[in-house]
Amino acid sequence: MAKAMSRIGRGGVPASDESRFQLSPGKILKRNLEHDPAQEYFLYLPQARVMAEAPVFVSVHGITRNAYEHARLFSPFAERYGVVLIAPLFPSDRFRGYQRLPRNTKRPSADLVLNQIVSEVGRFTEARIDKLFMFGYSGGGQFVHRYALFYPQNVARLVVASAGWYTFPDSTLSYPFGLKRTPGIEATSEKMIQFLSIPICVLVGEKDVLRDPELNKSRRIDRQQGINRLERGRRWIRSMAAAARAYHLDVEYRFEVISGCDHSFTKCMIQGGMGKRVFEFLFGYSVDQMETDRPEIDSQR
Repeated sequence: MAKAMSRIGRGGVPASDESRFQLSPGKILKRNLEHDPAQEYFLYLPQARVMAEAPVFVSVHGITRNAYEHARLFSPFAERYGVVLIAPLFPSDRFRGYQRLPRNTKRPSADLVLNQIVSEVGRFTEARIDKLFMFGYSGGGQFVHRYALFYPQNVARLVVASAGWYTFPDSTLSYPFGLKRTPGIEATSEKMIQFLSIPICVLVGEKDVLRDPELNKSRRIDRQQGINRLERGRRWIRSMAAAARAYHLDVEYRFEVISGCDHSFTKCMIQGGMGKRVFEFLFGYSVDQMETDRPEIDSQR
């Protein structure tokens, strides 16, 4: 993805495109991809710091498809940190199994659509799109860590929250369980080293141990990864750290438990302080260190 370099107009929009693309900083906008109007995404531009080179934060929903909820609950952090927020929507009728980044399918590819959304936002805002700061919850956590596997050059830092299961850095297991027979990705390739070099934090709720209907309960995954999301996240981050050490890489990997929370994005955000954890890991400093006197955010659709 190339970085856009066009001239900025009012509201962060390139001046030549203002008449057909009105952006309103400080509000959550529901957008349609220009060349694919059926594809929707939510966008938030911070009103305090709309400027070229702003970092881009991508938040990916799980199978509940609550993209607006991601935008609504993360927008205060995007405002305070001066970050452009993108929350793509992958509806089930177009993106069945999007979280596995299925290859060789006639359906639209969610990873390619995300690249198109990011490119469009970069073109109209001049935000920095060459290195993304990514977060995904549940099925979205599956998507973002696999996106980072296929596009490590596009990812600066990554937070995976409460994913149901993972692709392990194991060349003896076929994708999506591991990396065997995965076109373009081999355990000894440069892309694999790039992937292992991405700082990653895994977050899971303390009570996210139920084998609910949405959890993949195959015996194969149980044996490889554990029987619940807490066990699976811990095993995956340990496997990532071991793989990085094998390449003599010194990379920041974290596993954190969110106290008192089960498998609920909203509860993790409101009661568990997940938004603060995510932004501190991705951007390297605490929101508590920043000024809090910010304009009120209009989060209406």
